Amino acid sequence: MVEDFLAGQILLINKPLGWTSFDVVKKIKNLIRTKYSLKKIKVGHAGTLDPLATGLLIVCTGKFTKRITELQGQEKIYNGNITLGGTTPSYDLETEVDTIFETKHITDELIKATTTQFTGDIDQKPPIFSALKRGGERLYEKARRGESIEIESRKVSVHSFEITKIEMPKVSFEIKCSKGTYIRSIAYDFGAALKSGAHLSKLCRTAIGDYQLANALDIAEFEKQLNS
Repeated sequence: MVEDFLAGQILLINKPLGWTSFDVVKKIKNLIRTKYSLKKIKVGHAGTLDPLATGLLIVCTGKFTKRITELQGQEKIYNGNITLGGTTPSYDLETEVDTIFETKHITDELIKATTTQFTGDIDQKPPIFSALKRGGERLYEKARRGESIEIESRKVSVHSFEITKIEMPKVSFEIKCSKGTYIRSIAYDFGAALKSGAHLSKLCRTAIGDYQLANALDIAEFEKQLNS
């Protein structure tokens, strides 16, 4: 019912590959407005996912948009793949590999041992290809123009970093971390710590606090449910 969305709903959405988080919010907002002939309704998300990432996106409607800050602060769980032996400017597959590195010296034992450098409170530089703002403009907009930008490191907390599979040059992982942690930066820095290079080649967010991807709806499923 329209009253439910206006009073406030927490929607668990499985963000599709290639969509921005704003794309999802815009789609959900338009579906609700069209269904109930609304001129406006507040809709927002509780934590950005990169376009090349999939998984859990919490979307809040109506008065529950006031809870976004609270929801953003909860622990997040990700799984995905890091590909060793090459870096990209965006630290993921948004841009092409620009430098190739040797990987013959990298053993399974070294990979697993190196994860300890990336647990606990760590200093991390966000990628230049990020949604952070500088001078009122997103950093990725500056990066796409080829501008050079100095980015300061900041403290984030990585609660666990587990290697789940190794098929060189691909390393599968699960990471539990705090708000503001860039998994792309972990991938890049992980490669450097291995005296090689690396980039994030796959990422899926599986949980935010107690909210689970297993309970999320695809966009098409949400639309079907809304109109049923």
